[in-house]
Amino acid sequence: MKKVKYIFVTGGVLSSLGKGLASATIGALLEAHGFKITILKLDPYINVDPGTMSPFQHGEVFVTDDGAETDLDLGHYERFTSAKMSQNNNSTAGRIYLSVIERERRGGYLGKTIQVIPHITDEIKSVIRRLNDGEVDVIIVEIGGTVGDIESLPFLEAIRQMKLDEGDGNVMFIHLTLVPYLESSGELKTKPTQHSVRDLMALGIAPDMLLCRTDRDLPNEIKEKVSLFCNLSKEAVITAQDVSYIYEVPLVFHKEGVSEIIMNKLGLKNGNCDLSLWEGFMTSVEKARTSKKIIIAMVGKYVDLEDSYKSLNEALFHGGIANWVNVELRWFEAESFEGDSASQNLKKLQEVDGILVPGGFGERGIEGMIRAIQYARENRIPFFGICLGMQTAVIEFARNVCGLDANSSEFEPDTASPVIYKLEELVGVEEMGGSMRLGAYLCALVKGSLAHEIYKKRLISERHRHRYEFNREYEDILVAHGLKISGKSTYRRFVEIIEIPNHPWFLACQFHPEFKSKPLDPHPLFKGFIKAAIAYRERGRLQLRLKITW
Repeated sequence: MKKVKYIFVTGGVLSSLGKGLASATIGALLEAHGFKITILKLDPYINVDPGTMSPFQHGEVFVTDDGAETDLDLGHYERFTSAKMSQNNNSTAGRIYLSVIERERRGGYLGKTIQVIPHITDEIKSVIRRLNDGEVDVIIVEIGGTVGDIESLPFLEAIRQMKLDEGDGNVMFIHLTLVPYLESSGELKTKPTQHSVRDLMALGIAPDMLLCRTDRDLPNEIKEKVSLFCNLSKEAVITAQDVSYIYEVPLVFHKEGVSEIIMNKLGLKNGNCDLSLWEGFMTSVEKARTSKKIIIAMVGKYVDLEDSYKSLNEALFHGGIANWVNVELRWFEAESFEGDSASQNLKKLQEVDGILVPGGFGERGIEGMIRAIQYARENRIPFFGICLGMQTAVIEFARNVCGLDANSSEFEPDTASPVIYKLEELVGVEEMGGSMRLGAYLCALVKGSLAHEIYKKRLISERHRHRYEFNREYEDILVAHGLKISGKSTYRRFVEIIEIPNHPWFLACQFHPEFKSKPLDPHPLFKGFIKAAIAYRERGRLQLRLKITW
């Protein structure tokens, strides 16, 4: 088995500085050098996974092919690299403590007193090392939280030990910190970085590189000051400046010399760094920025926190670049289309070129989603429904086209027509998450359908995260009234995609296509949706010109 190298990414001062993006970027740079990488996110919270956490608490839950519910940073890892994430690429303090406790209950420690050191730290190191499959060259490990958090201490102790275990030339510590600019004094302040590094060094970890988040270029005198007080070379003090688009970061980091420092520290031999694909993508971004703009309405339940739809936002951006347009998102709280102000708020959808209803859980905002979908269907605005968006589209069609008193049994258990329901064998599962259909399932597409035209193949694989399904007892009546079922799973024949054929572009899917979209490989459904939105806008402009001429 080849000797694997380890890069540990930590953060200081405050959260949300971009450790996940930095880790993904480092992975992209190493892949550009020809190395095989994988990335692990270690989260210090006690939850076993983020699957039962509110999006307002944690943001998006990313789902892998093998059905793991993980931190949203794994989405960054997959979008920036070719590494495939799995259950092994995300672990939490809760899962680690649970594993140790379960082993102790089985007698696995032979009566020893269980302690944070060495038992918890050994389990953390085991979680890190299990990613070494004999083929990977570098394992990048992002430690969640910030230095100084009590929850993070066992993880920081574990990676300190890793350097002793693996040897200095096989381990690198990269610390992400903040160098703020104070408008009142006109100064860049290095004290937050100094304190953060001091706290890290007090735990026995000396960073080999500092990524300094800042809104402007760091002058040489600032880098020299940080270098002196933080005990590393000036070349290893990197300006991690704010960028307009996150996909610029690999090019910015490479220009700052990040690749060269990593190569030297870990003794990696490969002088070529091919970033031509990233350069080409950013050229496309610049062209799209000066091109036409389209407006997409996002009608969701968690719009107050954009991280709740992180992958969705990125997938729409990818679809826009693939079509050479700027995509402007307009957020609409689903509940705004309910009650006395519903009609007035619905009129705001006259300004958009496409309407998207994303996934979610619970009854709140459902009637608002249904009203927005009805508006899209009746006004022939391109519509894209995802997961809950498909379920609400089915309810809307059943009510307003088929005349059924329809709902989902999730929202109305005694509904007369449960067009969306939970399968019998899943009813009564008590543990949250236990009843969900998670991960990748194969789906067979109907030849000649819109979905088939978009994917250009008959068999696809997409990722799921939901509990309720299309009730096929109502399939005949819905189809008789014009609904087209264009995709069914090869397993159990679950309904996966619905369409309305006599509509310019009306498609909804039970799965989450956003999880598989990448900047260098945009998902076909998002490309198709944006293309339809462009056509809708052009038709509207043509009609306006004709009206003015007439």
